[in-house]
Amino acid sequence: MTVKLSPSLAIGGNAPLALIAGPCVIESEEHVHFLARRIGEIAGPFVFKASFDKANRSSVGSYRGPGLREGVRILAGLRQALHVPVLTDIHEPAQAEMAAQAADILQIPAFLCRQTDLLLEAGRTGRVVNIKKGQFVSPRDIHLAAEKVASTGNNQILLTERGTCFGYNNLVVDMRGLAIMAERGWPVVFDATHSVQMPGAGGTHSGGEPRFIAPLARAAVAVGVDALFVEVHEAPERALSDGANALRLDRLGAVLTELRAIHAVPRHAVDHAE
Repeated sequence: MTVKLSPSLAIGGNAPLALIAGPCVIESEEHVHFLARRIGEIAGPFVFKASFDKANRSSVGSYRGPGLREGVRILAGLRQALHVPVLTDIHEPAQAEMAAQAADILQIPAFLCRQTDLLLEAGRTGRVVNIKKGQFVSPRDIHLAAEKVASTGNNQILLTERGTCFGYNNLVVDMRGLAIMAERGWPVVFDATHSVQMPGAGGTHSGGEPRFIAPLARAAVAVGVDALFVEVHEAPERALSDGANALRLDRLGAVLTELRAIHAVPRHAVDHAE
């Protein structure tokens, strides 16, 4: 199955490896325009991602974002100015319709991937729906969430792996799960930055091990994912959310070059290596 986002960008099927990239949260209007331009210069056609609200921060005092109305205004302006497809999260069914005005892809956060009303409202917008597999959900079961969206008549669905809970404050990625998720036919995305997150490890915030972003991404692309999801920041140490597991902007080009070379290897050649 292929999800078409623009004349030059598709996810799935025989399309080239797609990129979904941007900051964890909208920090300012100027910042999202800066990052979107720089990522586009490095990567070519891509999907820009940023959240208008991070509703699941570790601490009540953590920055959450500009909120729904202001966030939608900023993302709609970015989409119009740069002609880049946009992805953003929604956390409540009532947010779906308004967020769809600014986003080509509505993302269901991992913690909410079983929320039926949220999935149905996202599907009813007609936008592409990216479902992040919960840290607590088996790769064999995430298709049930996708089927809730598909029940609305919307089959434009992406499934994203972002790691599985392994004790406290730690995640692991079972590469077999990527192949299992792909068996249902929907394109599979690998979230290389949240997969190296250490949830709650910083006490009032999450930690992370970004040195593992590239190795895990290489493995996932070799397995056969259709797209890479990375949170990118020019200065992760100053990021207002999830800086501990973000990819530094100046590393994006080298990582992408390597991953695209792996993705270009014919799949039958990879399978034969088994």
